[in-house]
Amino acid sequence: MPVESTSMVLLIEDNNDIAEMVTAYLENRGFEVDYAADGVTGLHLAVSNSYDAIILDLMLPGMDGIAVCHKLRTEACRDTPVIMLTARDTLDDKITGLETGADDYLIKPFDIQELEARVRSLIRRHKGDIAKDIFTIADLSVDTATLSVKRAGKELNMTPTGLKILTVLMRASPTVVSRREVERLVWGDILPDSDTLRSHLYNLRKVIDKPFQKQLLQTIQGSGYKIVDPDEET
Repeated sequence: MPVESTSMVLLIEDNNDIAEMVTAYLENRGFEVDYAADGVTGLHLAVSNSYDAIILDLMLPGMDGIAVCHKLRTEACRDTPVIMLTARDTLDDKITGLETGADDYLIKPFDIQELEARVRSLIRRHKGDIAKDIFTIADLSVDTATLSVKRAGKELNMTPTGLKILTVLMRASPTVVSRREVERLVWGDILPDSDTLRSHLYNLRKVIDKPFQKQLLQTIQGSGYKIVDPDEET
């Protein structure tokens, strides 16, 4: 069905056939679409304008999608939802893409209806963010009003999806949250492929646990995940 109000989408894709197909389809579905055929132009548009979502190809002339996403997150400090399009489907490629700040990952060739559904899901999640709260476990704190994450007084750099996963686990602590429930709460009805959550959790551990002595994020085999202060476990 058409979007409730017009959503602005930026498509950064160097394949003319794919770009024309995606643009025509989304515009027919009620979106407004800006288009760039290379990474440098795409980054300029992403920083200069306000978009509800960005569809970003990985292999681009001038500047690849990884560099575009990294600069968008770290230099421009934009939290616009990003879905990456790529022919690469290895776990390492997905980890790299998600680690640089992508929220979702779609493998080429893709179904245009699935792309639309994932874009809608990203926009809904971004506009209807989790209720504003502050959560603290041990020396880790999350302020969802300011989107600030700190551990031992140090500000941590989080991707938007990493922050959502962390907030789900912090809110539920010390309860174990199943894989399926994490995916439902973070991605809604349009679930990612089997590697996406694992990739985000890998990156999340690197940020919140690896630099610190106490490990808070735990995988409970066969059950799910939890964040808990191990000193307080009985």
